[in-house]
Amino acid sequence: MKHLNKVTTGLMWLEQDEWAALSPQERWKENEKLWKIYLQMGGSLDPQPDSQSPFDFEELQRAIPNYRRSGMYSIRRSRV
Repeated sequence: MKHLNKVTTGLMWLEQDEWAALSPQERWKENEKLWKIYLQMGGSLDPQPDSQSPFDFEELQRAIPNYRRSGMYSIRRSRV
């Protein structure tokens, strides 16, 4: 494990203290900003497949396109 130097550790504690000092409303606004940045950087809100789940059916898995956006596809092609 890589050890952190005192400056890095001090900065982490300072950042945690700043976050703790925010009101719940201010934290919410900051959190919204972070999600916006995450999505702009190509992050995805699609859930990761869970192979341990009893509802994980391999035939229903879809490939994630190269551009990291979920694709739409038709499950049922005929009318019911």
